[in-house]
Amino acid sequence: MENQEEAPAQPRSSGRRRVLIASVAGCAVLGGVLMLLPWERTATRAPGPAPGAQALTAVTAGVPAALPDLAALIDERTSYLRAHPRDALSWAVLGSAYVEQGRRTADPAYYPRADTALRTSLKVAAKGNTEALGGLAALANARRDFRAARTWAEAARKLEPGRWTTYPLLIDAYTGLGDYKAADAALERLMDLRSGPAVKARAAAVFRDRGRLEDAAAHLADAAAGAEAPAEQAAYLERAGQLAWERGDREDALRHFQEAVRIDPDQRAALAAQGRALAALGRTTEALNAYRMALSKQPCPQYALELGELYESLRLGQAARVQYDLLRERVRSAAAGGADEELVLGQFEADHGDPRAAVRRLRAEWARQPGIAVADALGWALHRAGRHEEALRFAVTATDRAKGGGVRSALYMFHRGMIERELERHGPARRHLEEALRINPYFSAVRVRAARAALTALGEPSVEKVPANW
Repeated sequence: MENQEEAPAQPRSSGRRRVLIASVAGCAVLGGVLMLLPWERTATRAPGPAPGAQALTAVTAGVPAALPDLAALIDERTSYLRAHPRDALSWAVLGSAYVEQGRRTADPAYYPRADTALRTSLKVAAKGNTEALGGLAALANARRDFRAARTWAEAARKLEPGRWTTYPLLIDAYTGLGDYKAADAALERLMDLRSGPAVKARAAAVFRDRGRLEDAAAHLADAAAGAEAPAEQAAYLERAGQLAWERGDREDALRHFQEAVRIDPDQRAALAAQGRALAALGRTTEALNAYRMALSKQPCPQYALELGELYESLRLGQAARVQYDLLRERVRSAAAGGADEELVLGQFEADHGDPRAAVRRLRAEWARQPGIAVADALGWALHRAGRHEEALRFAVTATDRAKGGGVRSALYMFHRGMIERELERHGPARRHLEEALRINPYFSAVRVRAARAALTALGEPSVEKVPANW
């Protein structure tokens, strides 16, 4: 588990340590929520931790927690706080548990509860409450409000610069805002403060964004091997599967996704990703079932978009429209919970709805948080709306390493190549479409066909005759 790795570089204050010891002493009252720290265990073998304790360890370390354990932790903290409403730390833990529950289930209804609990924690203890500040940063990241996440996380860092759990929050916020230099600096500081599976997984995400796929894969393999909690290990296996998928290794990706679901049946991201890999392998019925099962428990708008596009590729238009209606409904639900799903809605509108509406949405999203994913989506929406010159500027931002676009994405390269083809820049168009198919020749059934058709129409590059006296 995460609390079995080396201790953070700067220890807690003596006052906070007394609070922790007192909490351990009262674990019978709390229903076994807290685990003894390694140096406080007796020589005799202790029974395994209660589910709430397992979730507490995960939540306070910012790593994935099992859904049943999260539910137990939420019940325990809610019951405890009825009798002890002035316990700021418990309010912060409850809020962070709600954030993780909302993230794992794609249910934005948990986010207002998280916000209430975390702000209550700040009201009870306004000074030095790093736990609540970190929880609010995690909540803002989950809602895709990266500016707010940066504000809360930087406030937490200012209070406790040596608190390692703040730095993953900063990395997510900086990445969402397109500030890759700051994200790299935050990762460097994180790796100075801490080692272990959670840090390796975070480093892998940064390496992937910089195009360092081999480093990312190695760090994720180490993270999955070192994780002790099943939910954490399954999350890292799912991310490793995504890396394999992005480089076009369908079989390896599917193995990772299947293992993740075997270890943690609630790993719905891996189940939906199985649908993607199975479809690429031609196992269409299994792919449809995987998507349906994932959506039944985690109705994420992105999964609905992918399933709808799979139905469209099978010429099942009515079934696709059902998924697109679900996507719109989930985006509305997310907005009611304070979450921002404008990116996926803009992607949907660009290809299946109103491209001009997509441009409006994504331009506003770019003003809020100018990350690479938004740059790609906005560029494509502009292209679909007939504004090709402006579209190319954003496509270049999404794919040019010098501009921050280090991600090796077949989709991003496809978008850039198609925009260049429309602008009759045939050489770059051919190069980028070929690169898309080299990165992942299975990235999308419909788009792969479009890329191959465009390459055929472009033909072979012309070779001018060399003068005889050259």
